[in-house]
Amino acid sequence: MPSEATPSQPIGPFFGTALPFPGGPDAAPAGHPEAVTVHGYVLDGEGEPVPDALLEFWQAAPDGSLAGAPGSLRRDGAAFTGFARVPTGGDGHYALRTLLPGGAPYLALCLFARGLPRHLFTRVYFRFPDGDPLPAALPADRRATLLAVPEPGRHRSYRFDVRLRGAAETVFLQVEADS
Repeated sequence: MPSEATPSQPIGPFFGTALPFPGGPDAAPAGHPEAVTVHGYVLDGEGEPVPDALLEFWQAAPDGSLAGAPGSLRRDGAAFTGFARVPTGGDGHYALRTLLPGGAPYLALCLFARGLPRHLFTRVYFRFPDGDPLPAALPADRRATLLAVPEPGRHRSYRFDVRLRGAAETVFLQVEADS
């Protein structure tokens, strides 16, 4: 048997090359003084980078509103849309520019990657609020997989890695589809 891929062995879809749009990683308006960077790597169960993954982020605005801005896929450079679509590079790295959310202190994250039969959902917390049932229900080591960590020496920068399997696997949420 040949070990090389043939036309009858598709390896797609290629989310990271097919779905990005101009300005997709920039939810924060250009030059906004309160913008933060959230970045990290998408890693498989062996700790290897996952190239051409796609991360979609949804979040509340800094004032806590959830309305977002119309035309989230078209950036005008001034409006905050509450939505971002960020591909990973060949090294599995991604970077998002956004504003810290008001109200719920987290970003909702949906991950698409080759080999996943369904996309995965999780949250990226900047702090764990009192009374939030999700982090409260998790053991401390599992809860830590949901926390974006401020990076010492880097202004307004947070690190958040997504681990698909293994000992430090990110907590993923089960989301039921409406019938």
